[in-house]
Amino acid sequence: MTLEETQGQEPVPAGKDWMQGAGKALHELLVSAQRRGCLTAGVYESAKLMNVDPDNVAFCVLAADEEDEGDIALQIHFTLIQAFCCENDIDIVRVNDLPKLAAAVGSSEESGEPRDLHCILITNPNEDGWKDPALEKLNCFCEESRNINEWVPTIALPE
Repeated sequence: MTLEETQGQEPVPAGKDWMQGAGKALHELLVSAQRRGCLTAGVYESAKLMNVDPDNVAFCVLAADEEDEGDIALQIHFTLIQAFCCENDIDIVRVNDLPKLAAAVGSSEESGEPRDLHCILITNPNEDGWKDPALEKLNCFCEESRNINEWVPTIALPE
């Protein structure tokens, strides 16, 4: 038996409820961050923000549908963003349902332009002491996922 095989046999804490709780927490975090103005959407915009102020990034969401899986350029961007997040201790998750993500944060900018939702960053607001319980739940979820060797867990958003 290899290390990978033994690692894959460890149970996920609290099973399906654990995943559903993470999905609900992600939805709450996205809505809260949008309301507070702490959400940056778009691969290019996110890369600019991470380059300028990585210490201000609290959480990262990468999103892709099945048709995006064949987009090599997008996958290269994802790989670079994941590496940057890991190096800067930024928790990161994947979402495989762009329509649900769009429903949570809005699919277009105020100008009417369609939004690039492939990468979303949650930043720390200037307010001292902002502690979002959903962010804390997701940080715990990501830590537990890393403990079972799932470095970028996939979360399903609730209906």
